[in-house]
Amino acid sequence: MDNYNLTAKTNIKKKTAAFVSVVSNISLIVLKIIAGLITGSVSIISEALHSLADLLASFIAFFSVIKSSEPEDDDHPFGHGKYEDMAGFIEAILIILTALYILYIAVEKLIKAGQNHYFETNLGIMIMLFSTFVNFCVSKYLFYTAKKTDSIALLTDAEHLSMDVYSSFAILLGLVAVKYTGLYILDPIFAIIVGAIILRTGLSLTKQASNNLLDGALPAKDKDLIKHTLESFKTRGLMGVKSTKTSKSGSKKVIQLVIFLPCKMSLLDTHTLCDEIEHSIEEQFSNASVIIHAEPNCISGNRENCMQCKAAYMQ
Repeated sequence: MDNYNLTAKTNIKKKTAAFVSVVSNISLIVLKIIAGLITGSVSIISEALHSLADLLASFIAFFSVIKSSEPEDDDHPFGHGKYEDMAGFIEAILIILTALYILYIAVEKLIKAGQNHYFETNLGIMIMLFSTFVNFCVSKYLFYTAKKTDSIALLTDAEHLSMDVYSSFAILLGLVAVKYTGLYILDPIFAIIVGAIILRTGLSLTKQASNNLLDGALPAKDKDLIKHTLESFKTRGLMGVKSTKTSKSGSKKVIQLVIFLPCKMSLLDTHTLCDEIEHSIEEQFSNASVIIHAEPNCISGNRENCMQCKAAYMQ
């Protein structure tokens, strides 16, 4: 019952964070589009496009955390956690596509730099200052929630907004520079800087999300924690570990173990020990699924005699 309540609270936190992200993105998009159309600044327009991609990413994250929170069913016996991984991957691709489009329109504007045109900077400066502040607050909240719930979808969404903080601030500096120098060529230059930052983030997130989709192993620190936990059971009869396989589905860590136990250990004692190992490992992680297959130590390659296994168990 406690685990059920913990999972329910985690799902509520993820849904709330995703909803906050959607609302903030809608508000900022409207402001940036208005400011971009009024001022004619390519950097503000590119930032509005970035926020539009963020909005779509926020919707994807919102619906993915709802879907991933659904319990196992006949069609998805291992749960729906992969929906979050898929959402994270799609969001990362959106980041890359947005960055490429921003670079395209910025370079095009830079090529036509000789046709500089005046645009009003004060409105743009105010909008970008406000956008930087809002995105900073919301991204910190999303990062906090993503860490607490171990959600790749929220983490990707948080990275979206984090890049918005840097890009909005970069554009803010560019507009200030244009205001006081009159060099309108700085506008597309700062837009190119923003596009490069966003592209780098998108590539990094794509790698992380695809690792989960392709059942990549857990980080080394998690595997070390599993190994350390298993070591504590050697005095209880655990005689070795044949294999440790790990992966991740959404926020759930999947751990599969093949262990060696004394060949004379009863089925009841084997089952009890495996349950205790599973429980001990699950206590180390907020959301984990542990599956253990036990084999008699005699087939481990150390073929001495069964009595030695029995003696180890009786100690």
